Amino acid sequence: MAHLEAELHRLDGAGYGAYKKLRGPHRLGDGIALHIDKVQSDPYAPPSLVQVELPLSATNIDRELVANDRPSLSLVPVGDHLTRRVARELPEGLSIDSPGQQVLARSSLALRGDSIFVRMDAALPARGRRILGHAAAKLLCHALPRAIERALLDLGNRELQGLNEAVDLYADQEFVRDQLPASGLVAFIADGSVLPRAAGNSDLPLKNSTTFQSPESLRRTFTLPRSGRTLTGLGIPEGVTLIVGGGYNGKSTILRAIEDGVYNHVTGDGREFAITVGDATALRAEDGRAVTGVDVSPFIGDLPSGAATNHFTTSNASGSTSQAASVIEAVESGASALLIDEDTSATNFMIRDERMRQLVPADKEPITPLVDRVRELYDNHGISTVLVAGGSGAFLDVADHVLMLDAYTPKDKTEAAKALARPRGAESDGEQPQPYRPAPGRTISLDSPRKPPQAKGLHTIRYGQEFIDVSSLSQLVDPSQTRSIAAILSQLSEAGDGIPLRQKVEEILQRAEQSPSGVDSLSPFGAGRHPGRLALPRVHEVMAAVNRYRRLKVRN
Repeated sequence: MAHLEAELHRLDGAGYGAYKKLRGPHRLGDGIALHIDKVQSDPYAPPSLVQVELPLSATNIDRELVANDRPSLSLVPVGDHLTRRVARELPEGLSIDSPGQQVLARSSLALRGDSIFVRMDAALPARGRRILGHAAAKLLCHALPRAIERALLDLGNRELQGLNEAVDLYADQEFVRDQLPASGLVAFIADGSVLPRAAGNSDLPLKNSTTFQSPESLRRTFTLPRSGRTLTGLGIPEGVTLIVGGGYNGKSTILRAIEDGVYNHVTGDGREFAITVGDATALRAEDGRAVTGVDVSPFIGDLPSGAATNHFTTSNASGSTSQAASVIEAVESGASALLIDEDTSATNFMIRDERMRQLVPADKEPITPLVDRVRELYDNHGISTVLVAGGSGAFLDVADHVLMLDAYTPKDKTEAAKALARPRGAESDGEQPQPYRPAPGRTISLDSPRKPPQAKGLHTIRYGQEFIDVSSLSQLVDPSQTRSIAAILSQLSEAGDGIPLRQKVEEILQRAEQSPSGVDSLSPFGAGRHPGRLALPRVHEVMAAVNRYRRLKVRN
Protein backbone atom coordinates (compact mmCIF):
# COMPACT_ATOMS: atom_id res chain seq x y z
CA MET A 1 0.00 0.00 0.00
CA ALA A 2 2.90 2.36 0.74
CA HIS A 3 4.22 1.78 -2.78
CA LEU A 4 0.82 2.58 -4.36
CA GLU A 5 0.44 5.67 -2.16
CA ALA A 6 3.87 6.96 -3.15
CA GLU A 7 3.12 6.36 -6.82
CA LEU A 8 -0.14 8.30 -6.57
CA HIS A 9 1.60 11.20 -4.85
CA ARG A 10 4.19 11.21 -7.64
CA LEU A 11 1.43 11.40 -10.26
CA ASP A 12 -0.15 14.48 -8.70
CA GLY A 13 -0.61 17.12 -11.40
CA ALA A 14 0.20 14.78 -14.27
CA GLY A 15 -2.08 14.36 -17.26
CA TYR A 16 -5.04 12.09 -16.60
CA GLY A 17 -3.71 9.37 -18.91
CA ALA A 18 -0.86 8.72 -16.48
CA TYR A 19 -3.34 6.89 -14.22
CA LYS A 20 -2.99 3.97 -16.68
CA LYS A 21 0.40 3.23 -15.12
CA LEU A 22 -1.52 1.89 -12.10
CA ARG A 23 -3.08 -1.04 -13.96
CA GLY A 24 -2.39 -4.37 -12.30
CA PRO A 25 -2.28 -5.73 -8.72
CA HIS A 26 -1.29 -3.73 -5.63
CA ARG A 27 -0.91 -5.16 -2.14
CA LEU A 28 -3.03 -3.42 0.49
CA GLY A 29 -2.36 -5.65 3.49
CA ASP A 30 -1.97 -9.27 4.60
CA GLY A 31 -3.48 -11.32 1.80
CA ILE A 32 -5.47 -8.31 0.53
CA ALA A 33 -4.85 -6.92 -2.94
CA LEU A 34 -6.26 -4.16 -5.09
CA HIS A 35 -6.53 -5.04 -8.79
CA ILE A 36 -6.89 -2.05 -11.10
CA ASP A 37 -8.26 -3.69 -14.24
CA LYS A 38 -9.39 -0.76 -16.37
CA VAL A 39 -8.54 2.92 -16.11
CA GLN A 40 -10.94 5.46 -17.55
CA SER A 41 -9.50 7.44 -20.45
CA ASP A 42 -10.45 10.84 -19.01
CA PRO A 43 -12.42 12.21 -16.05
CA TYR A 44 -15.64 12.29 -18.08
CA ALA A 45 -15.47 8.70 -19.33
CA PRO A 46 -17.14 5.76 -17.55
CA PRO A 47 -15.36 5.11 -14.22
CA SER A 48 -12.38 2.83 -13.72
CA LEU A 49 -12.91 -0.83 -12.78
CA VAL A 50 -11.19 -2.17 -9.66
CA GLN A 51 -11.35 -5.35 -7.58
CA VAL A 52 -10.35 -6.00 -4.00
CA GLU A 53 -9.21 -9.56 -3.32
CA LEU A 54 -9.24 -10.85 0.24
CA PRO A 55 -9.08 -14.29 1.85
CA LEU A 56 -12.38 -15.82 2.91
CA SER A 57 -10.76 -16.71 6.24
CA ALA A 58 -10.34 -13.00 7.02
CA THR A 59 -14.13 -12.59 7.15
CA ASN A 60 -14.85 -15.35 9.69
CA ILE A 61 -17.43 -16.78 7.26
CA ASP A 62 -17.64 -20.56 7.60
CA ARG A 63 -16.35 -22.21 4.41
CA GLU A 64 -19.16 -24.76 4.71
CA LEU A 65 -21.73 -22.02 4.19
CA VAL A 66 -20.69 -21.69 0.56
CA ALA A 67 -19.90 -25.35 -0.13
CA ASN A 68 -22.90 -27.57 -0.87
CA ASP A 69 -24.31 -29.64 -3.71
CA ARG A 70 -26.41 -26.71 -4.96
CA PRO A 71 -24.06 -23.73 -4.72
CA SER A 72 -26.59 -21.12 -5.86
CA LEU A 73 -28.55 -21.69 -2.64
CA SER A 74 -25.72 -20.04 -0.74
CA LEU A 75 -23.47 -18.22 -3.21
CA VAL A 76 -26.26 -16.00 -4.54
CA PRO A 77 -27.56 -14.81 -1.14
CA VAL A 78 -24.02 -14.56 0.30
CA GLY A 79 -22.93 -12.39 -2.63
CA ASP A 80 -26.08 -10.30 -2.35
CA HIS A 81 -25.80 -9.81 1.42
CA LEU A 82 -22.12 -8.90 1.37
CA THR A 83 -22.60 -6.56 -1.61
CA ARG A 84 -25.21 -4.67 0.40
CA ARG A 85 -22.76 -4.39 3.33
CA VAL A 86 -20.03 -3.02 1.08
CA ALA A 87 -22.44 -0.56 -0.58
CA ARG A 88 -23.28 0.96 2.82
CA GLU A 89 -19.61 1.62 3.62
CA LEU A 90 -18.13 2.92 0.37
CA PRO A 91 -17.08 6.58 0.30
CA GLU A 92 -17.82 9.04 -2.49
CA GLY A 93 -15.79 8.16 -5.54
CA LEU A 94 -16.30 4.40 -5.17
CA SER A 95 -19.45 2.47 -5.99
CA ILE A 96 -20.63 -1.11 -6.30
CA ASP A 97 -23.51 -2.65 -8.24
CA SER A 98 -25.89 -2.34 -5.32
CA PRO A 99 -28.95 -4.64 -5.41
CA GLY A 100 -32.55 -3.52 -5.27
CA GLN A 101 -35.36 -5.45 -3.59
CA GLN A 102 -34.64 -8.62 -5.58
CA VAL A 103 -31.86 -11.07 -4.76
CA LEU A 104 -30.12 -11.83 -8.05
CA ALA A 105 -26.99 -13.68 -9.08
CA ARG A 106 -24.64 -10.82 -9.96
CA SER A 107 -20.95 -10.16 -10.59
CA SER A 108 -20.41 -7.57 -7.85
CA LEU A 109 -18.90 -10.12 -5.48
CA ALA A 110 -17.40 -13.50 -6.38
CA LEU A 111 -15.91 -16.41 -4.46
CA ARG A 112 -12.97 -18.08 -6.19
CA GLY A 113 -11.39 -20.90 -4.20
CA ASP A 114 -10.59 -19.40 -0.80
CA SER A 115 -10.68 -15.77 -1.94
CA ILE A 116 -13.43 -13.17 -2.22
CA PHE A 117 -13.34 -10.62 -5.04
CA VAL A 118 -15.25 -7.37 -4.55
CA ARG A 119 -15.84 -5.54 -7.86
CA MET A 120 -16.28 -1.78 -7.82
CA ASP A 121 -16.21 1.35 -9.96
CA ALA A 122 -13.75 4.10 -9.07
CA ALA A 123 -13.98 7.71 -10.23
CA LEU A 124 -10.29 8.58 -10.04
CA PRO A 125 -9.94 12.19 -8.80
CA ALA A 126 -8.95 14.99 -11.15
CA ARG A 127 -9.04 18.75 -11.58
CA GLY A 128 -9.92 19.26 -15.18
CA ARG A 129 -7.70 16.72 -16.94
CA ARG A 130 -4.97 16.76 -14.28
CA ILE A 131 -4.54 14.01 -11.70
CA LEU A 132 -5.29 14.79 -8.07
CA GLY A 133 -2.77 12.27 -6.77
CA HIS A 134 -3.08 13.03 -3.06
CA ALA A 135 -6.89 12.73 -3.23
CA ALA A 136 -6.53 9.45 -5.15
CA ALA A 137 -4.18 8.13 -2.47
CA LYS A 138 -6.71 8.96 0.24
CA LEU A 139 -9.44 7.21 -1.76
CA LEU A 140 -7.62 4.01 -2.73
CA CYS A 141 -5.11 3.58 0.10
CA HIS A 142 -7.14 4.73 3.09
CA ALA A 143 -10.89 5.10 2.48
CA LEU A 144 -11.22 1.89 0.44
CA PRO A 145 -9.36 -0.39 2.92
CA ARG A 146 -11.40 1.09 5.81
CA ALA A 147 -14.65 0.42 3.95
CA ILE A 148 -13.64 -3.19 3.20
CA GLU A 149 -12.59 -3.67 6.81
CA ARG A 150 -15.90 -2.43 8.19
CA ALA A 151 -17.97 -4.38 5.68
CA LEU A 152 -16.17 -7.70 5.44
CA LEU A 153 -13.22 -8.26 7.76
CA ASP A 154 -13.48 -10.11 11.04
CA LEU A 155 -17.29 -10.27 11.05
CA GLY A 156 -18.80 -10.66 14.50
CA ASN A 157 -21.56 -12.97 15.68
CA ARG A 158 -24.29 -10.42 14.91
CA GLU A 159 -23.07 -9.88 11.35
CA LEU A 160 -22.64 -13.61 10.75
CA GLN A 161 -26.14 -14.26 12.08
CA GLY A 162 -27.56 -11.76 9.59
CA LEU A 163 -25.68 -13.50 6.78
CA ASN A 164 -26.94 -16.93 7.81
CA GLU A 165 -30.50 -15.62 8.02
CA ALA A 166 -30.20 -14.26 4.46
CA VAL A 167 -29.01 -17.67 3.24
CA ASP A 168 -31.79 -19.49 5.10
CA LEU A 169 -34.44 -17.12 3.72
CA TYR A 170 -33.20 -17.64 0.17
CA ALA A 171 -33.21 -21.44 0.60
CA ASP A 172 -36.75 -21.35 2.02
CA GLN A 173 -37.93 -19.20 -0.89
CA GLU A 174 -36.40 -21.62 -3.38
CA PHE A 175 -38.05 -24.52 -1.54
CA VAL A 176 -41.50 -22.96 -1.95
CA ARG A 177 -40.86 -22.24 -5.63
CA ASP A 178 -39.72 -25.84 -6.19
CA GLN A 179 -42.90 -27.10 -4.51
CA LEU A 180 -45.35 -25.07 -6.59
CA PRO A 181 -45.65 -27.39 -9.64
CA ALA A 182 -46.07 -30.50 -7.48
CA SER A 183 -48.76 -28.62 -5.52
CA GLY A 184 -50.63 -27.69 -8.70
CA LEU A 185 -49.91 -23.98 -8.18
CA VAL A 186 -48.74 -21.11 -10.33
CA ALA A 187 -48.03 -18.84 -7.38
CA PHE A 188 -48.22 -18.56 -3.60
CA ILE A 189 -48.66 -15.38 -1.53
CA ALA A 190 -48.14 -15.77 2.20
CA ASP A 191 -50.52 -14.29 4.74
CA GLY A 192 -49.04 -11.12 6.20
CA SER A 193 -47.29 -10.12 2.98
CA VAL A 194 -47.15 -6.43 2.06
CA LEU A 195 -47.84 -6.12 -1.67
CA PRO A 196 -48.45 -2.38 -2.28
CA ARG A 197 -45.36 -0.33 -3.16
CA ALA A 198 -44.50 3.10 -1.81
CA ALA A 199 -45.09 4.80 -5.18
CA GLY A 200 -45.41 4.04 -8.85
CA ASN A 201 -41.68 4.68 -9.33
CA SER A 202 -40.58 2.92 -6.13
CA ASP A 203 -40.14 -0.77 -5.38
CA LEU A 204 -40.08 -0.22 -1.62
CA PRO A 205 -43.02 -1.43 0.49
CA LEU A 206 -45.80 0.99 1.34
CA LYS A 207 -45.72 1.83 5.04
CA ASN A 208 -48.81 1.12 7.13
CA SER A 209 -50.50 -0.70 4.26
CA THR A 210 -53.01 -3.54 4.51
CA THR A 211 -51.33 -6.89 4.99
CA PHE A 212 -52.37 -9.76 2.78
CA GLN A 213 -54.86 -12.40 3.96
CA SER A 214 -55.88 -15.37 1.86
CA PRO A 215 -59.44 -16.69 1.51
CA GLU A 216 -59.95 -19.94 3.39
CA SER A 217 -61.03 -21.86 0.29
CA LEU A 218 -57.69 -21.26 -1.48
CA ARG A 219 -55.40 -21.33 1.55
CA ARG A 220 -52.30 -23.51 1.30
CA THR A 221 -49.63 -24.39 3.84
CA PHE A 222 -45.87 -24.89 3.50
CA THR A 223 -43.42 -25.91 6.21
CA LEU A 224 -40.05 -24.33 5.52
CA PRO A 225 -36.99 -26.59 5.86
CA ARG A 226 -34.40 -24.00 6.95
CA SER A 227 -36.31 -21.79 9.37
CA GLY A 228 -38.85 -24.41 10.43
CA ARG A 229 -41.65 -21.87 10.01
CA THR A 230 -45.09 -22.87 8.78
CA LEU A 231 -46.51 -20.54 6.14
CA THR A 232 -50.16 -20.16 5.21
CA GLY A 233 -51.31 -18.15 2.26
CA LEU A 234 -53.10 -17.96 -1.05
CA GLY A 235 -52.29 -20.66 -3.56
CA ILE A 236 -53.14 -19.61 -7.11
CA PRO A 237 -53.95 -22.87 -8.90
CA GLU A 238 -52.85 -23.89 -12.35
CA GLY A 239 -55.46 -23.32 -15.05
CA VAL A 240 -57.25 -20.06 -15.82
CA THR A 241 -57.49 -17.66 -12.89
CA LEU A 242 -59.40 -14.40 -13.21
CA ILE A 243 -58.69 -11.47 -10.87
CA VAL A 244 -61.57 -8.98 -10.69
CA GLY A 245 -62.71 -6.11 -8.51
CA GLY A 246 -63.46 -2.42 -8.54
CA GLY A 247 -60.92 0.20 -9.51
CA TYR A 248 -58.12 0.93 -7.02
CA ASN A 249 -58.87 -2.19 -4.96
CA GLY A 250 -55.57 -3.95 -5.70
CA LYS A 251 -56.07 -6.04 -8.85
CA SER A 252 -52.95 -4.79 -10.62
CA THR A 253 -51.03 -4.77 -7.34
CA ILE A 254 -51.50 -8.49 -6.81
CA LEU A 255 -50.69 -9.22 -10.45
CA ARG A 256 -47.51 -7.15 -10.15
CA ALA A 257 -46.53 -9.16 -7.06
CA ILE A 258 -47.10 -12.38 -9.02
CA GLU A 259 -44.98 -11.05 -11.90
CA ASP A 260 -42.15 -10.08 -9.56
CA GLY A 261 -42.51 -13.35 -7.65
CA VAL A 262 -40.27 -15.08 -10.21
CA TYR A 263 -37.44 -13.52 -8.13
CA ASN A 264 -36.61 -13.85 -4.46
CA HIS A 265 -36.77 -10.74 -2.30
CA VAL A 266 -34.71 -9.34 0.52
CA THR A 267 -35.84 -9.33 4.16
CA GLY A 268 -38.20 -6.42 4.83
CA ASP A 269 -39.51 -6.16 1.28
CA GLY A 270 -42.95 -7.49 2.27
CA ARG A 271 -42.98 -9.93 -0.66
CA GLU A 272 -40.47 -12.40 0.77
CA PHE A 273 -42.98 -15.20 0.29
CA ALA A 274 -44.86 -13.96 -2.74
CA ILE A 275 -43.45 -16.76 -4.88
CA THR A 276 -44.21 -17.59 -8.52
CA VAL A 277 -43.04 -20.39 -10.79
CA GLY A 278 -39.80 -19.25 -12.36
CA ASP A 279 -41.00 -19.34 -15.97
CA ALA A 280 -44.20 -17.28 -15.63
CA THR A 281 -44.19 -14.53 -18.24
CA ALA A 282 -45.99 -11.17 -18.24
CA LEU A 283 -47.40 -9.99 -21.58
CA ARG A 284 -48.84 -6.76 -22.92
CA ALA A 285 -49.69 -5.04 -26.19
CA GLU A 286 -46.84 -3.12 -27.83
CA ASP A 287 -47.88 -0.89 -30.71
CA GLY A 288 -45.00 -0.51 -33.13
CA ARG A 289 -42.77 -3.39 -32.04
CA ALA A 290 -40.95 -5.53 -34.57
CA VAL A 291 -42.08 -9.13 -35.17
CA THR A 292 -39.94 -11.52 -37.21
CA GLY A 293 -40.92 -14.94 -38.51
CA VAL A 294 -43.51 -15.71 -35.81
CA ASP A 295 -46.43 -18.06 -36.44
CA VAL A 296 -49.28 -15.88 -35.20
CA SER A 297 -51.90 -17.86 -37.16
CA PRO A 298 -53.48 -19.31 -33.97
CA PHE A 299 -54.64 -15.74 -33.23
CA ILE A 300 -54.37 -13.87 -36.54
CA GLY A 301 -55.90 -15.58 -39.58
CA ASP A 302 -56.12 -14.54 -43.23
CA LEU A 303 -55.34 -10.85 -43.56
CA PRO A 304 -56.97 -8.64 -46.22
CA SER A 305 -53.47 -7.78 -47.45
CA GLY A 306 -52.77 -11.43 -48.14
CA ALA A 307 -49.72 -11.44 -45.82
CA ALA A 308 -48.95 -14.89 -44.44
CA THR A 309 -49.45 -15.19 -40.70
CA ASN A 310 -47.74 -18.55 -40.18
CA HIS A 311 -44.37 -16.83 -40.66
CA PHE A 312 -45.38 -13.28 -39.84
CA THR A 313 -42.95 -10.37 -40.08
CA THR A 314 -43.56 -6.68 -39.58
CA SER A 315 -41.54 -3.69 -38.41
CA ASN A 316 -44.61 -1.98 -36.95
CA ALA A 317 -47.04 -4.38 -35.30
CA SER A 318 -50.49 -3.29 -34.14
CA GLY A 319 -51.52 -3.79 -30.52
CA SER A 320 -53.39 -7.02 -31.23
CA THR A 321 -50.72 -8.48 -33.51
CA SER A 322 -47.93 -7.57 -31.09
CA GLN A 323 -49.74 -9.28 -28.22
CA ALA A 324 -50.46 -12.36 -30.33
CA ALA A 325 -46.76 -12.55 -31.22
CA SER A 326 -45.80 -12.16 -27.55
CA VAL A 327 -48.00 -15.11 -26.55
CA ILE A 328 -46.42 -17.33 -29.21
CA GLU A 329 -42.92 -16.16 -28.25
CA ALA A 330 -43.62 -16.79 -24.54
CA VAL A 331 -44.65 -20.35 -25.35
CA GLU A 332 -41.50 -20.76 -27.42
CA SER A 333 -39.38 -19.57 -24.48
CA GLY A 334 -40.91 -22.26 -22.24
CA ALA A 335 -43.43 -20.24 -20.21
CA SER A 336 -45.80 -22.39 -18.14
CA ALA A 337 -47.95 -19.41 -17.13
CA LEU A 338 -49.04 -16.18 -18.83
CA LEU A 339 -49.69 -13.07 -16.72
CA ILE A 340 -51.95 -10.50 -18.38
CA ASP A 341 -53.68 -7.27 -17.32
CA GLU A 342 -56.53 -6.09 -19.55
CA ASP A 343 -55.45 -2.48 -18.89
CA THR A 344 -52.27 -3.04 -20.91
CA SER A 345 -53.83 -5.32 -23.51
CA ALA A 346 -55.40 -4.80 -26.93
CA THR A 347 -59.16 -5.15 -26.48
CA ASN A 348 -59.72 -6.87 -29.83
CA PHE A 349 -57.04 -9.42 -28.98
CA MET A 350 -58.67 -10.23 -25.64
CA ILE A 351 -62.41 -10.49 -26.41
CA ARG A 352 -65.10 -10.25 -29.06
CA ASP A 353 -68.54 -9.82 -27.59
CA GLU A 354 -71.80 -11.25 -28.85
CA ARG A 355 -73.09 -8.15 -30.65
CA MET A 356 -69.79 -7.59 -32.44
CA ARG A 357 -69.79 -11.23 -33.55
CA GLN A 358 -73.28 -10.71 -34.98
CA LEU A 359 -72.35 -7.47 -36.69
CA VAL A 360 -69.00 -8.62 -38.15
CA PRO A 361 -69.16 -12.16 -39.56
CA ALA A 362 -66.43 -14.63 -38.68
CA ASP A 363 -65.09 -14.68 -42.23
CA LYS A 364 -64.54 -10.90 -42.00
CA GLU A 365 -62.65 -11.00 -38.70
CA PRO A 366 -59.08 -12.40 -38.85
CA ILE A 367 -58.50 -12.18 -35.08
CA THR A 368 -59.23 -15.15 -32.83
CA PRO A 369 -59.37 -13.53 -29.38
CA LEU A 370 -57.56 -14.92 -26.37
CA VAL A 371 -60.86 -15.77 -24.70
CA ASP A 372 -61.34 -18.43 -27.41
CA ARG A 373 -57.86 -19.90 -26.87
CA VAL A 374 -57.14 -19.57 -23.18
CA ARG A 375 -58.79 -22.86 -22.18
CA GLU A 376 -57.04 -24.73 -24.95
CA LEU A 377 -53.70 -23.35 -23.86
CA TYR A 378 -54.15 -25.00 -20.49
CA ASP A 379 -56.20 -28.10 -21.32
CA ASN A 380 -54.01 -29.17 -24.25
CA HIS A 381 -50.65 -27.59 -23.51
CA GLY A 382 -50.49 -27.06 -19.73
CA ILE A 383 -50.03 -23.29 -20.00
CA SER A 384 -51.90 -21.45 -17.26
CA THR A 385 -53.16 -17.88 -17.44
CA VAL A 386 -53.60 -15.36 -14.64
CA LEU A 387 -55.68 -12.46 -15.94
CA VAL A 388 -56.80 -9.17 -14.42
CA ALA A 389 -60.17 -8.06 -15.78
CA GLY A 390 -62.28 -5.14 -14.65
CA GLY A 391 -64.42 -4.15 -17.62
CA SER A 392 -65.59 -7.37 -19.26
CA GLY A 393 -67.14 -10.58 -17.98
CA ALA A 394 -66.20 -12.59 -21.07
CA PHE A 395 -63.51 -14.57 -19.27
CA LEU A 396 -65.97 -15.70 -16.58
CA ASP A 397 -67.10 -18.34 -19.07
CA VAL A 398 -63.66 -19.95 -19.26
CA ALA A 399 -62.16 -19.33 -15.80
CA ASP A 400 -61.37 -22.11 -13.36
CA HIS A 401 -61.04 -19.74 -10.42
CA VAL A 402 -62.14 -16.15 -9.82
CA LEU A 403 -60.61 -13.89 -7.17
CA MET A 404 -62.20 -10.57 -6.28
CA LEU A 405 -60.02 -7.88 -4.68
CA ASP A 406 -61.89 -5.82 -2.10
CA ALA A 407 -59.70 -3.14 -0.51
CA TYR A 408 -56.63 -5.29 -1.26
CA THR A 409 -58.24 -8.35 0.35
CA PRO A 410 -58.85 -11.30 -2.00
CA LYS A 411 -62.16 -13.16 -1.87
CA ASP A 412 -62.94 -16.40 -3.67
CA LYS A 413 -65.81 -15.64 -6.02
CA THR A 414 -65.51 -18.76 -8.14
CA GLU A 415 -68.98 -20.15 -7.37
CA ALA A 416 -70.69 -16.81 -7.87
CA ALA A 417 -68.85 -16.38 -11.18
CA LYS A 418 -69.86 -19.83 -12.38
CA ALA A 419 -73.48 -18.95 -11.71
CA LEU A 420 -73.08 -16.01 -14.08
CA ALA A 421 -71.07 -17.85 -16.71
CA ARG A 422 -72.56 -18.90 -20.01
CA PRO A 423 -71.90 -22.30 -21.53
CA ARG A 424 -68.66 -22.30 -23.44
CA GLY A 425 -69.26 -21.42 -27.04
CA ALA A 426 -72.49 -19.55 -26.30
CA GLU A 427 -71.09 -16.47 -28.08
CA SER A 428 -69.62 -18.47 -30.91
CA ASP A 429 -70.25 -17.09 -34.38
CA GLY A 430 -70.51 -20.53 -35.91
CA GLU A 431 -66.86 -21.32 -36.49
CA GLN A 432 -64.51 -22.86 -33.95
CA PRO A 433 -60.81 -22.01 -34.30
CA GLN A 434 -58.45 -24.67 -35.57
CA PRO A 435 -56.55 -26.44 -32.78
CA TYR A 436 -53.48 -24.59 -31.61
CA ARG A 437 -50.25 -26.49 -32.19
CA PRO A 438 -47.09 -24.74 -30.93
CA ALA A 439 -44.59 -24.25 -33.72
CA PRO A 440 -41.10 -25.73 -33.39
CA GLY A 441 -38.47 -23.43 -31.96
CA ARG A 442 -37.06 -20.92 -34.42
CA THR A 443 -33.41 -20.72 -35.38
CA ILE A 444 -32.16 -17.19 -35.82
CA SER A 445 -29.10 -15.27 -36.92
CA LEU A 446 -27.87 -11.92 -35.69
CA ASP A 447 -25.59 -9.57 -37.58
CA SER A 448 -22.17 -9.20 -35.95
CA PRO A 449 -21.98 -5.52 -35.00
CA ARG A 450 -18.71 -3.61 -35.24
CA LYS A 451 -18.99 -2.63 -31.60
CA PRO A 452 -20.25 -4.94 -28.82
CA PRO A 453 -23.93 -4.48 -27.95
CA GLN A 454 -24.36 -1.98 -25.14
CA ALA A 455 -27.14 -1.47 -22.61
CA LYS A 456 -28.47 2.05 -22.20
CA GLY A 457 -30.11 1.87 -18.79
CA LEU A 458 -32.85 -0.62 -17.96
CA HIS A 459 -34.97 -0.35 -21.10
CA THR A 460 -32.70 0.01 -24.14
CA ILE A 461 -29.92 -1.97 -25.82
CA ARG A 462 -27.85 -0.54 -28.65
CA TYR A 463 -27.04 -3.22 -31.22
CA GLY A 464 -25.00 -1.83 -34.09
CA GLN A 465 -26.99 1.12 -35.42
CA GLU A 466 -30.27 -0.22 -34.01
CA PHE A 467 -31.83 0.35 -30.58
CA ILE A 468 -33.77 -2.54 -29.03
CA ASP A 469 -36.65 -1.29 -26.87
CA VAL A 470 -37.30 -3.65 -23.94
CA SER A 471 -39.41 -1.23 -21.89
CA SER A 472 -42.43 -3.52 -22.15
CA LEU A 473 -40.65 -6.34 -20.29
CA SER A 474 -42.00 -5.71 -16.80
CA GLN A 475 -40.06 -8.64 -15.33
CA LEU A 476 -36.76 -7.06 -16.31
CA VAL A 477 -35.99 -5.39 -12.98
CA ASP A 478 -32.31 -4.40 -12.87
CA PRO A 479 -30.11 -2.48 -15.36
CA SER A 480 -27.40 -5.08 -14.74
CA GLN A 481 -29.73 -7.70 -16.23
CA THR A 482 -30.01 -5.54 -19.34
CA ARG A 483 -26.21 -5.31 -19.50
CA SER A 484 -26.06 -9.11 -19.29
CA ILE A 485 -28.59 -9.43 -22.11
CA ALA A 486 -26.40 -7.16 -24.25
CA ALA A 487 -23.41 -9.45 -23.53
CA ILE A 488 -25.50 -12.53 -24.37
CA LEU A 489 -26.55 -10.96 -27.68
CA SER A 490 -22.89 -10.69 -28.56
CA GLN A 491 -22.42 -14.41 -27.85
CA LEU A 492 -25.52 -15.27 -29.87
CA SER A 493 -24.17 -13.39 -32.87
CA GLU A 494 -21.09 -15.64 -32.76
CA ALA A 495 -22.97 -18.92 -32.21
CA GLY A 496 -23.40 -21.39 -35.04
CA ASP A 497 -26.58 -21.60 -37.08
CA GLY A 498 -29.03 -24.46 -36.96
CA ILE A 499 -29.53 -24.39 -33.18
CA PRO A 500 -32.94 -23.20 -31.91
CA LEU A 501 -32.82 -19.82 -30.18
CA ARG A 502 -34.13 -21.17 -26.88
CA GLN A 503 -31.45 -23.87 -26.78
CA LYS A 504 -28.70 -21.33 -27.45
CA VAL A 505 -29.90 -19.01 -24.70
CA GLU A 506 -30.41 -21.80 -22.18
CA GLU A 507 -26.90 -23.11 -22.76
CA ILE A 508 -25.39 -19.67 -22.13
CA LEU A 509 -27.43 -19.13 -18.95
CA GLN A 510 -26.74 -22.63 -17.65
CA ARG A 511 -23.01 -21.97 -17.93
CA ALA A 512 -23.49 -18.80 -15.92
CA GLU A 513 -25.48 -20.66 -13.26
CA GLN A 514 -23.31 -23.77 -13.01
CA SER A 515 -19.75 -22.89 -14.01
CA PRO A 516 -17.13 -21.84 -11.43
CA SER A 517 -16.92 -18.41 -13.07
CA GLY A 518 -20.67 -17.83 -12.55
CA VAL A 519 -22.10 -14.62 -13.98
CA ASP A 520 -18.56 -13.62 -15.00
CA SER A 521 -18.90 -16.07 -17.91
CA LEU A 522 -21.16 -13.50 -19.60
CA SER A 523 -18.48 -10.82 -19.49
CA PRO A 524 -16.74 -9.71 -22.69
CA PHE A 525 -13.61 -8.68 -20.73
CA GLY A 526 -12.01 -12.10 -20.27
CA ALA A 527 -11.22 -14.35 -17.31
CA GLY A 528 -9.83 -12.78 -14.16
CA ARG A 529 -10.70 -9.18 -15.06
CA HIS A 530 -13.44 -7.06 -13.58
CA PRO A 531 -16.54 -8.34 -15.44
CA GLY A 532 -18.54 -5.14 -15.21
CA ARG A 533 -21.96 -4.75 -13.64
CA LEU A 534 -23.84 -7.91 -14.56
CA ALA A 535 -26.87 -9.71 -13.09
CA LEU A 536 -28.41 -12.92 -14.35
CA PRO A 537 -31.53 -12.47 -16.51
CA ARG A 538 -34.08 -15.15 -17.37
CA VAL A 539 -34.25 -16.94 -20.70
CA HIS A 540 -37.60 -15.24 -21.34
CA GLU A 541 -36.23 -11.68 -21.25
CA VAL A 542 -33.18 -12.61 -23.33
CA MET A 543 -35.37 -14.14 -26.03
CA ALA A 544 -37.79 -11.21 -25.84
CA ALA A 545 -34.91 -8.80 -26.52
CA VAL A 546 -33.80 -10.88 -29.51
CA ASN A 547 -37.37 -10.93 -30.83
CA ARG A 548 -37.53 -7.13 -30.74
CA TYR A 549 -34.38 -6.61 -32.81
CA ARG A 550 -35.57 -5.10 -36.09
CA ARG A 551 -32.87 -6.71 -38.25
CA LEU A 552 -33.36 -10.22 -36.89
CA LYS A 553 -33.22 -13.04 -39.44
CA VAL A 554 -35.15 -16.27 -38.89
CA ARG A 555 -33.81 -19.40 -40.59
CA ASN A 556 -36.92 -21.59 -40.45
